[in-house]
Amino acid sequence: MNQESSKQVFMEDPTAEERKKDHIELAFKSQIGTDQLDKRFDYEPLFAAHPVKGTPYGNLPFLGKNMKAPVWVSSMTGGTKMANTINHNLAKVCGEFGMGMGLGSCRALLYSDDYLKDFAVRPLIGDDLPLYANLGIAQLEQLIDQNELYRITQLLDKLAADGLIIHINPFQEWMQPEGDMYTKSPLETITTILDKMDIKIIVKEVGQGMGYQSLKALLQLPLAAVDFAASGGTNFSMVELLRSDAKQQETYNNLAHIGHSAATMVEDCNRIKAELGNKMLCQQLIISGGVKDFLDGYYLIEKANFSAIYGQASGFLKHAQGDYETLYQHVERQIEGLKLAKAYLKIKG
Repeated sequence: MNQESSKQVFMEDPTAEERKKDHIELAFKSQIGTDQLDKRFDYEPLFAAHPVKGTPYGNLPFLGKNMKAPVWVSSMTGGTKMANTINHNLAKVCGEFGMGMGLGSCRALLYSDDYLKDFAVRPLIGDDLPLYANLGIAQLEQLIDQNELYRITQLLDKLAADGLIIHINPFQEWMQPEGDMYTKSPLETITTILDKMDIKIIVKEVGQGMGYQSLKALLQLPLAAVDFAASGGTNFSMVELLRSDAKQQETYNNLAHIGHSAATMVEDCNRIKAELGNKMLCQQLIISGGVKDFLDGYYLIEKANFSAIYGQASGFLKHAQGDYETLYQHVERQIEGLKLAKAYLKIKG
């Protein structure tokens, strides 16, 4: 190429010279060894155009609503000073990107509206996306014993929530200095709620997941979904243990290290589905716990033989405590990454 032709190329592509210089300088730094490859996927670059930036991931019927991305903002904060900022930022970003949301523990709202403004986010997320309130199984056991299940209906009404998340947390309650003790099995309490109330219910753990037998029992109930809250993310048993004294930590530390990964729970659910056939009444999963980014989420929902989305808590929390733009940009990058994965990646096996 003569000097005039070269000059014409750079006039048509004004960043070409700088880009080529970068390529030379970064060539050696950019080498990735085969031991560093993500072996969960086959990369198939031939069969799709680039996804259009700024467009939704797709239409996803879930929990009776129509989501635009397979992402759930998992329950994470209750009555704290930061709850208002966090919940409002998260609800707004869910509304913009078409994601679902579970509120943190709404226990404080059962008997008072003092914190209602911190949780009243339906106007921000909109009517077309799922929003669920959240109570612990211990509180539900108490409401049943006190014949006060009407308080749940009142809670859902004042939040305009689509249903209730029940979190199961025996280890957390035991290790929490202020914890509530169960007098009945969680399964008995859940069954009672289902029998006595006509509401949509999601059941979740709080950071250690659930084993095969617990999943099998839940999937035979008419639940809206099961939320894994598997090991690998925030572990609320460990959170409470770290709030305890040294003797408590020494005694129960090993219990906090017992649990099930999201990948193992997906495999268990697939096996349970094949075993149960039409006895399986719960058809939807929220795969959460240790989901670090869109690649983890995409892999797990593609692996599941269910209608499934993936949930994150801490991944959103660290971006939701300040200005909204920071959270918006984080979610935008994650959605664009999901679209790229859908276009060019196939899971192995």
